[in-house]
Amino acid sequence: MDLSLTPEQKQIKEMVAEFVDEEVVPRAAEIDKEDEFPADLVGELADLGLMGMPFPEEYGGAGLDYHAYPMALEEISRGSGGLGTIVAAHISLAGNMVYEFGSEAQKEEYLTPLAEGSDIGAFALSEPQAGSDVPAMGTTAEKDGDGYRVDGNKLWISNGSVADTVTLFAKTDPEAGNKGISSFIVRPEEDDGFIVEGTEDKLGDKGCPTAELRFDDMWIPEERLLDEEGAGFVHALKTLNGGRITIAARSVGIAQAALDEATAYAQDREQFGNPISEFQAIQHKLADMDTKTRAARLLMHDAADRKMRGENYVKEAAQAKLRASEVSREVANEGIQIHGGYGYTKDFPAERFYRDAKLNEIYEGTSEVLRNTIANELLA
Repeated sequence: MDLSLTPEQKQIKEMVAEFVDEEVVPRAAEIDKEDEFPADLVGELADLGLMGMPFPEEYGGAGLDYHAYPMALEEISRGSGGLGTIVAAHISLAGNMVYEFGSEAQKEEYLTPLAEGSDIGAFALSEPQAGSDVPAMGTTAEKDGDGYRVDGNKLWISNGSVADTVTLFAKTDPEAGNKGISSFIVRPEEDDGFIVEGTEDKLGDKGCPTAELRFDDMWIPEERLLDEEGAGFVHALKTLNGGRITIAARSVGIAQAALDEATAYAQDREQFGNPISEFQAIQHKLADMDTKTRAARLLMHDAADRKMRGENYVKEAAQAKLRASEVSREVANEGIQIHGGYGYTKDFPAERFYRDAKLNEIYEGTSEVLRNTIANELLA
C-alpha cells in the first residue's frame, strides 16, 4: 500500500478540511446544543459533490476511491460527529445498498438523487428486540398482488425522520431464519403507512436525527425489492462491513479534533508560571494521543486498500472500526483530563468529543460483536 496521497486525494482532503474549518467548526457547538438536522450544511456538502463521494459519476457521484472517501469523512467528523454520521449513513449504508444490490433501473431512479444529495438516505435494519441479533427482527413483508404489505417497526435509524429514501429489511419468509430476510427501497413521502414515531434524545451525535419508525399496513410495489427475496441478510452483512471503514473514519476524525483541541489548550494554559505543554506528564499524554490516532488511521486505510483491491476485508474492517472507536474514546477522555475542570464544562468542546466518541463503540457493530468477528476470521 502506497501511503503517499495522490494529487486528487490531497486536493479532496484540503478542500474538505477548508470547508469544515470555515463552515462546520464554527457551527458545531450550536448543532450540538440545538440538535437540529443541519439541512443547510448538508446542502453545501451536496454542492461540493460530497454526498455521493464513492459512487460513479454516471449516477451523480464523485467517483472517489475508498481512500479519498474516508479521508473526507474523517475531516467532516472532525468538525461535527453528528454531521459525520449523517453522511456515513446516507452514503455507506443507504446509498451503498442501492448501488451494490439495485437493478440498473433502481440505480437510475433512486441512487442518482442520493448521490447528488437532493435526497437523503436512511438504513432501517435495527429493531427494539433485534440489534446485533438481526434474524430476530419482527418486521414482515407479505406478498400482496404486485407488491408487498409491510408491518413492523425499526429503532435507532440515523436520518430516519428526514430521509427521502429508506433501505428497509423485513422478513418475507418468517420461518426461514436469516434466509427469509429481504431488503426493499421505501419512499416515505409516497408510501402510506410509513410513520415516524419520534426521535431519540441521545448523549451525543447531535444534529443527526435517530428515529423510531413504524410501518402500518404499508404497501410497496415489487419493483422496489432489492435483488431477490431472501438475500437481505447477506446485503446487511456486506453493507455493514464496508460501513465499518467509514465509522473508523468518523472515529479518527473525532480523535483528531480532541487531539488538536488539547494541544492548543496545553500551549495556552499556564500553571506554575509555565504553559502546561512544558510539563512531561502532559507531553506524554499528547504523544500517546497522537500515536493512537495515527495507528487507527493506518488500520482504516489498510481495510480500505483491501476493499479497493477486491480482497476479503472482513477482519480488517472489523479491526479498524474496533480500534479506531476505542481510540476515539480514549483520546477524547485524555483531552478532558488535559483541560482539567474546564474539560468537564460546555465552555470547551472537549466534553462534546467524548460524548460523540462513545457512539462509535456501539453502532454498526458493537465492540463485543467485532471481537467475535475478528476471532471467527482468525480461526476460520
